[in-house]
Amino acid sequence: MSKRINVYDAFIDGAKGGFQTAIGIIPYLIAILVAVGMFRASGAMGLLEQGIAWCFAACGINPDLAGAVPTALMKPLSGSGARGLMLEAMTTHGADSLVGRLCCILQGTTDTTFYVLAVYFGSVNIKDTRHAVACCLLADLAGAIAAFAIAPIFFG
Repeated sequence: MSKRINVYDAFIDGAKGGFQTAIGIIPYLIAILVAVGMFRASGAMGLLEQGIAWCFAACGINPDLAGAVPTALMKPLSGSGARGLMLEAMTTHGADSLVGRLCCILQGTTDTTFYVLAVYFGSVNIKDTRHAVACCLLADLAGAIAAFAIAPIFFG
């Protein structure tokens, strides 16, 4: 009030800018969703899960935990894709199973890194992400390792 700014006009100007930002990030969102869909539809996710189960068994780790690996790998790419894989794991292994609970933990311990980076950096036209991708993926890895280590303690 002291600066005599018309709040309604300022709000409308901000809304116009938000709409332009939304239009600018659409190509990035479409690219992420197409890549995730192709990976799931190709059957590569199933092969990856089988290979990881074999590696877990060879290392003395419960190979059932491999059922949650697709969710852990998908979460940095797509939250909805990871949610779909979590529901698949719950349907296959049971909602109260170790894998089902681990998938739920993974939903809360990791983030949709590439979505966040695409939206935020894409909206302001930043092309060089420098160390942001590596730092975000390292944080996702730390969250996933913690989930895989702690879930069997509580639910195993």
